[in-house]
Amino acid sequence: AIHSVAWHHEGKQFICSHSDGTLTIWNVKSPTKPFQTITPHGKQLKDGKKPEPCKPILKVEYKTTRAGEPFIILSGGLSYDTVGRRPCLTVMHGKSTAVLEMDYSIVDFLTLCETPYPNDFQEPYAVVVLLEKDLVLIDLAQNGYPIFENPYPLTIHESPVTCCEYFADCPVDLIPALYSVGARQKRQGYSKKEWPISGGNWGLITQSYPEIIITGHADGSIKFWDASAITLQVLYKLKTAKVFEKSRNKDDRPNTDIVDEDPYAIQIISWCPESRMLCIAGVSAHVIIYRFSKQEVTTEVIPMLEVRLLYEINDVESPDGEQVPPLPTPGTGSNPQSIVPQSHPSTSSSSSDGLRDNVPCLKVKNSPLKQSPGYQIELVIQLVWVSGEPPQQITSLAVNSAYGLVVFGNCNGIAMVDYLQKTVLLNLGTIELYGSNDPYRREPRSPRKTRQPSGAGLCEINEGTVVPEDRCKSPTSGSGSPNNSDDDQKMNNFIEKVKTKSRKFSKMVTNDIAKMSRKLSLPTELKPDLDVKDNSFSRSRSSSVTSIDKESREAISALHFCETFTRKADTSPSPCLWVGTTLGTVLVIVLNLPPGGEQRLLQPVIVSPSGTILRLKGAILRMAFLDTTGSLVPPAHEPWREHNVPEDKDEKDKSKKRRPVSVSPSSSQEISENQYAVICSEKQAKVISLPSQNCIYKQNITETSFVLRGDIVSLSNSICLACFCANGHIMTFSLPSLRPLLDVYYLPLTNMRIARTFCFTNNGQALYLVSPTEIQRLTYSQETCENLQEMLGELFTPVETPEAPNRGFFKGLFGGGAQSLDREELFGESASGKASRSLAQHIPGPGGIEGVKGAASGVVGELARARLALDERGQKLGELEEKTAAMLYSADSFSKHAHEMMLKYKDKKWYQF
Repeated sequence: AIHSVAWHHEGKQFICSHSDGTLTIWNVKSPTKPFQTITPHGKQLKDGKKPEPCKPILKVEYKTTRAGEPFIILSGGLSYDTVGRRPCLTVMHGKSTAVLEMDYSIVDFLTLCETPYPNDFQEPYAVVVLLEKDLVLIDLAQNGYPIFENPYPLTIHESPVTCCEYFADCPVDLIPALYSVGARQKRQGYSKKEWPISGGNWGLITQSYPEIIITGHADGSIKFWDASAITLQVLYKLKTAKVFEKSRNKDDRPNTDIVDEDPYAIQIISWCPESRMLCIAGVSAHVIIYRFSKQEVTTEVIPMLEVRLLYEINDVESPDGEQVPPLPTPGTGSNPQSIVPQSHPSTSSSSSDGLRDNVPCLKVKNSPLKQSPGYQIELVIQLVWVSGEPPQQITSLAVNSAYGLVVFGNCNGIAMVDYLQKTVLLNLGTIELYGSNDPYRREPRSPRKTRQPSGAGLCEINEGTVVPEDRCKSPTSGSGSPNNSDDDQKMNNFIEKVKTKSRKFSKMVTNDIAKMSRKLSLPTELKPDLDVKDNSFSRSRSSSVTSIDKESREAISALHFCETFTRKADTSPSPCLWVGTTLGTVLVIVLNLPPGGEQRLLQPVIVSPSGTILRLKGAILRMAFLDTTGSLVPPAHEPWREHNVPEDKDEKDKSKKRRPVSVSPSSSQEISENQYAVICSEKQAKVISLPSQNCIYKQNITETSFVLRGDIVSLSNSICLACFCANGHIMTFSLPSLRPLLDVYYLPLTNMRIARTFCFTNNGQALYLVSPTEIQRLTYSQETCENLQEMLGELFTPVETPEAPNRGFFKGLFGGGAQSLDREELFGESASGKASRSLAQHIPGPGGIEGVKGAASGVVGELARARLALDERGQKLGELEEKTAAMLYSADSFSKHAHEMMLKYKDKKWYQF
């Protein structure tokens, strides 16, 4: 069976590809048998037998060159014994045969040639290969046939996208910095030539601000994309999994039970564009902090902290009341918390009853790590197993470069880490954040005995005061009365039985929850049996059933560092952390920071709750702050500087004097002026005046649905709240008055991928993953909509038709193949020039029957030529009419654009251009 046919450019031969893996070349003049039969991948047998049959050759192309052998390019045709071999493209040129393996199945290929005319020497220079998930261009002019570097992001789904963030109006030096470090990551062996497909024109870029998209993937990689205007160009790729030891088989990974596959998948990204600090949270309850550097470094020991974030405080004790061995994570006394040495990971791997305890899910490498320019590891934080229960996945994350702090939370509680001193500052259950002000009157299910210290020699008690650790005594830690020892022993045994049964039940449920959480974290279709309880997506996403009283679980859903008023009596703003929970509570934690410079690395950061509690309906999604003029107060940040280069003496003096300050206008305002806190939950939004804490504006966003994503963004020199609801509506509200500005039905929540990836950013932009392989950008800005047609590019570029190949007289005469020639073409004035005046010209007379015949044939010939000329004239007139219509359309389009431009700049003065 024949699969494809390709002609030689002279038209004398053609080549066929067959289903048995052979190629046959045929001469037009000898149709009885093929001129040549080739089996490119068949084994040539002895005794003159035919080669063994091979797989079908699906397509073949036959391209000639002026100065060498022709190219025969084909797909398929491999022998049947090459089982498991990847799809191949074969290039045959003279005596050489090159087999080029592809990553995916070949859909089609096309050879790019110097001429568009099939009857001329083709001179091929590249092959375009369309694969199932990629587009590859092969350079035929270079030895080894290297591929061209692809400038287009066809590998956005190289690994499934699990989360994404969108940043518009970034610092202008960010994209060049990311591009410069990303250019060093490029693979070697690309063709030295530029991408050869150059058709089309870019649109007019009317936006002047840079835009960056960050995607987190299932394999632990993070990609930074330049998304300015309507382009999408990959800038830099970061592999977060290289810090961990990779298990070769299932038997070697006893600690990754929290997820069955993709233990390095990215769940949350927190990025500070000004300081370039990056923090990520992974599916295995790990947090990694990265610092940007243009220098290559080798880290001998990777800094690491292990955190026990548990809900039931007494679970860390053994049944007989004895304390477990000291934990390696928290410090004791007044000494700052030290880094866990990599040579001693997980010193206590099991509790007294044999359950896994104090073990992280992933193992950090203990060998030196070479870190290329770009993002380099500052600190690795891992939550550990507690009494046989795996750590719960992280639900919220925030980093602040000015304070040197990172904070994260889950359904068990909250932890704050000083990444400069590598210490844990805060480690509390969510209930403990309330102190004695818990509105739900929840109590731990069993008496408190001992708990993990909160780090840096400090411990929290219910009233919110901070006392030294040795003064934090548990009410049940005394020796007790001898008469009650038997009753205490019986009670302890009973409690231990209940705890054992609870652990077995919770471990079984935890495995189901971990699988469900994994389904939610990856871009898969929404399952119909997902429990969206009380219309609360956030609650169902972050809830866990590791304890029987799951209704008392309250996950941390939002975190925001800021410099504002923490209490009603405050007269000046101070650094603090605002914490939002899934039950609609906002709590404020005060940060007492040491002076900058060297003192920042020596003195501890003091953390204490302020007692401020605010309530909203639905889980808290987003928080932000406005000054008295209604301008957004961004979190304090430190400007980026290169940390791997020794500082000059002047720079050291400057850094000593430099304190982490907020860029907010309020820090320089009078004390009497206040701020506004904007809080958005799943159901409503509130604007609260500070420091009085009075609610001045309130808006119920939705009653029948719930908000999936809410962001406070800047648009047209003002601030607004943008929300995307589960019922498919996009809504915006003015700030601080919360007046509805826009309510548009866009698309319903058809799958969990949209919920996980939808995000708003500045200047009326938003995006989400519309499919596992496509990013959908949208705008709700009128200015962008008006300029959209100008931003779109043109697919086709009009070019002059190349000159057709010249055919010489003798080549046309003896080259085979019929061709119509007339006398005028051979001997007329156009070909031979004007005849000499002295040359005689024969004019036949009208005499005799021969003359009549000649006249008749001449009339017929003239009529035929006149008819042909009329046909040609009509065809040319038709082409002229089409060109005229095209020019008219072009002129009309130009006139329209010119009129729009005139209206746009009519009322502007010369100094406004």
